[in-house]
Amino acid sequence: MQQKFTRRSILKATAATVAGAAVAGSDLLDWSSAWAADAPFKPESGARLQVLRWKRFIQSEEDAFMELVAAFTTATGIEVEVLNESMDDVQPKSSVAVNVGAGPDLIWGLYSLPHLFPNRCTDLTDVADYLGGKYGGWVPAAETYGKSGDKWIGIPMCFGGNYINYRNSAIEKAGFKEVPQDLDGFLALCEAMKGGDMPAGMALGHATGDANAWVHWALWAHGAAMVDENDKVILNSPEAVAACEYVKKLYDAFIPGTASWNDGSNNKAFLAGEVGLTNNGISIYQKALVDGLDIQNDMDHAYYPVGPVGEPTEFHIAYPILVPTYTKFPNAAKAFIAFLMEAEQYNRWLEGSVAYLTHSLQAFEGNPIWTSDPKRKIFKEAANRTFVAGYKGSVGQKAASAIAEFIVVDMFANTATGQMSPADAVADATKKARRIYR
Repeated sequence: MQQKFTRRSILKATAATVAGAAVAGSDLLDWSSAWAADAPFKPESGARLQVLRWKRFIQSEEDAFMELVAAFTTATGIEVEVLNESMDDVQPKSSVAVNVGAGPDLIWGLYSLPHLFPNRCTDLTDVADYLGGKYGGWVPAAETYGKSGDKWIGIPMCFGGNYINYRNSAIEKAGFKEVPQDLDGFLALCEAMKGGDMPAGMALGHATGDANAWVHWALWAHGAAMVDENDKVILNSPEAVAACEYVKKLYDAFIPGTASWNDGSNNKAFLAGEVGLTNNGISIYQKALVDGLDIQNDMDHAYYPVGPVGEPTEFHIAYPILVPTYTKFPNAAKAFIAFLMEAEQYNRWLEGSVAYLTHSLQAFEGNPIWTSDPKRKIFKEAANRTFVAGYKGSVGQKAASAIAEFIVVDMFANTATGQMSPADAVADATKKARRIYR
């Protein structure tokens, strides 16, 4: 029997139970049984777990994940139910669960989600210390996202690289052999592509992953930031205005309609041959491989260009998992997290994700997924290259709120669509930021 909650009607998720997962291989089950017998975290008697996670973009990632979940259940006897929600729905539904005080035992979300309710997250410092000590330490961004003060309130299980996806034929038709790595050159490429049958296009709607990734890159590349090191709002600046002016030029070169795109729109447009350049994870390429599409031979990936600041200003998705304090099974939840991130499990999962997910523990840099295909290579670096939510400031509750409210996305969208001048859009975003950072 699955665990029941009074707020099930609120969490209208698609449930995937371990009963439907692929049967794990005997080697995995043998290892899992041995691990459970000497597990560092002892689950409560009669524990059952419900996990809310973002809906997969790569089927093989979900298959690998569910195989590990099935192995955990077989080894420990703990029944696990996995609920899948779209990226855009995880944060609001998580907030409802935490505020109601009932819901999933583990919530696996995006960016700095645990920092929206730091006092309602179970202390996971023991899990973080165990895994970090065993596997070469955490990448710096993972530690920043995971900790509130000296306490770990979430475990960043992985990062999702978000880079430039492009069609070789489309940029060659525009007169380019590669994606320029400077802002002026990148704009020139997009403007040249406008005249072809496959222009550029990047999401400028409330796309939690794709829109946030590229607009923050654009803001930071120009030397602008929402707040300084003391969390003082400094957005209203010439640099932010210049960033808006730049994005307006990019938007004018884009295929029409990107202001309403969500996280799935660019995938569809790229695969349909409607655009020849966008920003995304590796899911487009993987779809082409799985379906045997000719596009796989005509596409590749590139870093975001570097702006006047002189260093990469990339913003990749962090995927932290948290354990709400209302759970009745905190030790079982800790055991589940530790189990998934042990090398015997985690390496399988990374390979199943085919570079859509990047490791957050340094010891997994040698996973073969990073060398098996040159088109996957740059995704290996996402976790170590990314800036964090809040950038110069703290990554706490205020930064999480700013991301959740799409302040930077809306600032650029208001400028790009002509609803506001760059200066007015920056001033409007500054007001919203000051309301959060007051």
